[in-house]
Amino acid sequence: MTIRIGVLSDTHIPIAAAVIPKEVVEGLAGTDLIVHAGDLVEPSVLKTLSGIAKVRAVRGNMDSAEVRSSLPDKDIIEIGGISIGLMHGWGPPSGLIELAEREFKGADVIIFGHSHNPLIENKGRVLFFNPGSPTDRIFAPYNSYGILEIENKIVTPRIIRLRGK
Repeated sequence: MTIRIGVLSDTHIPIAAAVIPKEVVEGLAGTDLIVHAGDLVEPSVLKTLSGIAKVRAVRGNMDSAEVRSSLPDKDIIEIGGISIGLMHGWGPPSGLIELAEREFKGADVIIFGHSHNPLIENKGRVLFFNPGSPTDRIFAPYNSYGILEIENKIVTPRIIRLRGK
């Protein structure tokens, strides 16, 4: 059985966009879990996503006080025999992988955001995954989100580039 996880970060609702793009909402349909790596900004994002699938999220540096008070800085998700570390990130984009690595010893996958720049990188046995931002292109070549598929403890990551973005 394949487990499908939708991965978002840096949605910046309602600053970068009024709502999560329709293409993203449609692409997340049928996922088993949605994770959000922070900078939701407003709690309406969680309501929208929870109407699609179960949601796990962490807070980011741009989140409202309401979001910051309701979400952790980081999370560990155990699913399909895989350990996933989830955090937003801080500081310069060039040091995010090293920062994430220090925060999650022993994780199989580390999901982070902050840079808005989509990334799939294997370092040793750890997969580092940044889905980019579906709404904000600052520091990024295009808007995107991600999908992780887990089958037999094998993780297949994909960055989904939004059409026309």
